[in-house]
Amino acid sequence: MDRPAAPDYAHRIAMYDMDRTITRAGTYSGFLMHVARRRQPWRLLLLPLVALAGLAYALRLIDRSRLKAINLRLLVGKSFRRSEIAPLAESYADKVVARGLHPAALDQIAADRAAGYRLLLATASFHLYVDAIARRLGIDDVLATRLDEPDGADHVHARLAGDNCYGEAKFARIGEWLSDNAITREAAHIRAYSDHVSDRPMLHFADQAVATTPSRRLKKLAPTMGWQVVDWRRK
Repeated sequence: MDRPAAPDYAHRIAMYDMDRTITRAGTYSGFLMHVARRRQPWRLLLLPLVALAGLAYALRLIDRSRLKAINLRLLVGKSFRRSEIAPLAESYADKVVARGLHPAALDQIAADRAAGYRLLLATASFHLYVDAIARRLGIDDVLATRLDEPDGADHVHARLAGDNCYGEAKFARIGEWLSDNAITREAAHIRAYSDHVSDRPMLHFADQAVATTPSRRLKKLAPTMGWQVVDWRRK
């Protein structure tokens, strides 16, 4: 995966998805369980309701955003203080970084950093804990799903603020981030890494797109788009 540096550009950006791209597994459910067990173990009794919400999503009765909000409310609470959850986010980040990452992903992050790329983590997971993981990986910028904070920075409600940072919504956030940072497409060389076909817009946008340990649909799509396919489980 280590490649020669791109030609001279004003900006070099490496965009990474997180769950099952950098991490070995999804992190969202793990975070909710981590918080519930350590903060309010009685909430584990609500897991049957979590399963029902999952069924409702599978039957397309609710969307992904609603599912995430319901599960957060059940396992963490209707509202909570960020200062109360922050230590649990930090301990969860320690857990993920200690044994939940693909070593090959870490090698690629290091190679991109050494080649002068600005590292952007773009994920549907919550800023609530993603920021802690990103700090440990030396990621420069993070785009993640935001939660509602109507009462101030320390009060968080179990509902999404804006769209779930997924698929087309994630790509729209990337466009906003480029604009906010005064980065034009013509002035940037972009690498993108993802395991899932929902990131097709991000991968298509990149100069170098890499399907990393791809899902079945992405593995089938990637060769038709000229995207590199790698399996980061094999190191």
